[in-house]
Amino acid sequence: MFLGKVIGNIWATQKYEALKSFKMLLIQPLNADYINVGEPIIAVDTVGAGAGEFIFYITASEAVIPLPVDFAPVDASIVGIIDSINI
Repeated sequence: MFLGKVIGNIWATQKYEALKSFKMLLIQPLNADYINVGEPIIAVDTVGAGAGEFIFYITASEAVIPLPVDFAPVDASIVGIIDSINI
């Protein structure tokens, strides 16, 4: 799992059938110090995240696991919203 922050919404007039009930969000990957790591990516929202929230997400073939389908063309999925971090 990776840490990120939601920085925007993605609007699509057409989606793959299995993704029609899910939002797509633009997320900025972060490191443990909340510093940007790499370029923003698009992720399917499975938890109801919103702009400005810190989230954790999964990538690669595991990204389809939280979806209620056997297959969908997904490279990243948001799987949690971070309420707080205690170090």
